[in-house]
Amino acid sequence: MVVLVTVPDASVGESIAQALLSERLAACVNRVAGVRSLFRWQGKLDSADEQLLVVKARRSALPKVEARVKQLHPYEVPELLALPVVAGGAAYLDWLAAETDA
Repeated sequence: MVVLVTVPDASVGESIAQALLSERLAACVNRVAGVRSLFRWQGKLDSADEQLLVVKARRSALPKVEARVKQLHPYEVPELLALPVVAGGAAYLDWLAAETDA
């Protein structure tokens, strides 16, 4: 699966990415800088400059990924959206499985 997580800055993004990788909850985390988020929060329009983490992980790891993100994330309600992978390169999917724990 692919999990999307927005973070406030590079430091938080690096911390979360390192934790997920070192704990074998993810095989790869892309950190995309320069994301401008516009959203509603507590009844008001708001915006923030953020980074986007694109986490590649096994579906079975989602509860642990979510728990770890919540532990390390400074937001009251961190974005965490899990998207299914319906297909992919066989070699890439084999690598992902080999680099993560179920």
